[in-house]
Order: sequence, then C-alpha cells, then structure tokens
Amino acid sequence: MTISEIKNRFGIIGNSPLLEHALNVARQVAATDLTVLVTGESGSGKEVFAQIVHQQSARKHGAFIAVNCGAIPEGTIDSELFGHEKGSFTGAHEARKGYFEVCNGGTIFLDEVAELPLLTQVRLLRVLETGEFIKVGSSKVQKTDVRVVAATNVNIPDAIARGKFREDLYYRLNTVPLHVPSLRERKEDIHLLFRKFASDFAEKYRMPSLMLQPEAQQILTDYRWPGNVRQLKM
Repeated sequence: MTISEIKNRFGIIGNSPLLEHALNVARQVAATDLTVLVTGESGSGKEVFAQIVHQQSARKHGAFIAVNCGAIPEGTIDSELFGHEKGSFTGAHEARKGYFEVCNGGTIFLDEVAELPLLTQVRLLRVLETGEFIKVGSSKVQKTDVRVVAATNVNIPDAIARGKFREDLYYRLNTVPLHVPSLRERKEDIHLLFRKFASDFAEKYRMPSLMLQPEAQQILTDYRWPGNVRQLKM
C-alpha cells in the first residue's frame, strides 16, 4: 500500500516531509515483527500510527488492543495485562484472561508506556524477550505471540535517569523508533486540516463552511497548538 493509500484509509491529512517520513517508517516496519516505540506530543495521533503498523502487517486479521497504561490503577495493571487466577486478590471472584493472552497472534498498543510501575515493567520485559508471562496468583508459565507497539510523550531517557523507567526495557521497546511530528513541526498542514474539519462540521450541522481571511490563517499558523491535531479539531 502506498503512502497516499494509507492516508486515505486512515484519514490522515498533510504533506509535510516529517509526516511523510513517519508514514514511511510505519509502512516499512509493519512487514516485520519488530517492536516499535512511537513518540510524540499528546494529540498528535500516535494511536493511528499503531493501527497502521497493525493493519499493514501479517497480524492484521488478529486482535488489536489499545491499552492506556496511565489510566489503569497501579494495583490492577498486572491483572489487566497478564490476567489473574480466582482468589488471587480481594475481589478476584473468578479467573480472568489478560490482554497478552486475549491478543495472542495480534498487536497490543501500550499508550503512555512510561506510566507503567517498575514491577510491571519487569513483567513486560520478560514477555518481549521470551513471550512468557505468569498470571497474578499463578505459578504456571504461559506463552503468547503478541507484537507490541508502545507510545509515550515522556522523555524516557530522563525517566531512566530519575529511576522511573528501566533502561533495558527502553532499548527493547525502542527497536524501531517512530516519531510523530507535532503540528508546530508541520505548519504547512495546518490550513489543510482546518479546511477538512470545517467542511466536516459544516456537513454535519448543515451550515456553510468557514472561510478564513489571510490574517486568520496566519494566526492559526503562528499558534503553538499544544494539543496538536486533537486541539485543532475541537
């Protein structure tokens, strides 16, 4: 699939060299089974790139599960990822499969991976290295065949220096680095995105589409857009 076809399929708008480069990396690495670390600011579209990697891979008919590591409480994250046995902790009234078991043969997208607790990072490293995991409350080793695409907007080398992230896990996740550019890094795409969003909202609410004067276009271009594409759409 060409980059133009990928853009059409996933609704990606823009022609900046940095965006084209990121799409090309995603397309090339998809054919492999390598672990990918997607970096970029909040709202820049990191999950879309994880979906591209999955859909262009041999695993496309398998499951794709997106996990927001920062939204799951520390006390339950191991159970969510690796499952648990009945009675392994208070409230565990029945055994449960974790995402790594459910997603066997597919792809797991670990968003905000830098938020994982250190003990969970150890478990994740073992899965990446051997494909093995143990459910919470079990002693039985299980195998899984899952591709991991991780993402973060945190500077992981800084987190490593502060003792918040394992260096060996970072190198294992960062087999293929993929940087999603911020809107500030691809200013030439801002007006294209605005016109698309304005047209979509005009059609949805049956209103005339907005047209910007040159001065307004310049304001859009000069703004920092800390929330990136998500903020522009809102």
